Amino acid sequence: MPTFRIELFEGRPLDQRRKLVEAVTRVTCETLGCEPGSVDIIIDEVKRENWATGGKLWSEQK
Repeated sequence: MPTFRIELFEGRPLDQRRKLVEAVTRVTCETLGCEPGSVDIIIDEVKRENWATGGKLWSEQK
C-alpha cells in the first residue's frame, strides 16, 4: 500500500488539495498498477512561522 506524506503551507483551498490527492493517486496507480483504494495520502499543513529554508523562517521572508 503506497503512502505519501505531503507537507504544505497552511491555507490552500480544499479544491487545490482535492486536485492534488486525485493527481497523486492517479499517477501512482498508473505507475505501480495498484487500485486507488490502496493509496494513502496524508497532508500536513504547516504554518509559515514553523518552516524555514536557508536559515530563514518563511514568515519573515518577503
